[in-house]
Amino acid sequence: MSYLLLNWMRCTLTSVTKKYCWIWIAVDRVGKKFINCSFGSRGTKTGQLLWEKLKKKEIGEVMTDHWRAYAEFIPENIHTQSKAETYTVEGYNGILRHFLARLRRKTKCYTKSLEMLKYSVLLLMKHRNKELSIFS
Repeated sequence: MSYLLLNWMRCTLTSVTKKYCWIWIAVDRVGKKFINCSFGSRGTKTGQLLWEKLKKKEIGEVMTDHWRAYAEFIPENIHTQSKAETYTVEGYNGILRHFLARLRRKTKCYTKSLEMLKYSVLLLMKHRNKELSIFS
């Protein structure tokens, strides 16, 4: 059984119109791996998309911060809301921001295409999970 952590982070899609996209990520706290992600708004709909991707996984407990959208799709009996429990997923947000300039705050790099953002994030997740070797 794994302990799942969910969180989201904001990304700018275009610099002129300031369209934002939120990346919801799921991280295995015990295995120290990215599990999956979803792209969209901060609302329940994007969270539910991520939750549907996680249905096949064996999940012991889910830890999130107090964002109210989580309570709408995560079963209450496995859900823990505590900012103190989300430090691992916050660290993974930092990894994404470190390696992908388009996710850094106040940068000249920005994403022009949602599709390229998805490919970049998924490629980094696979590489960090050692499921893909880019340089071999």
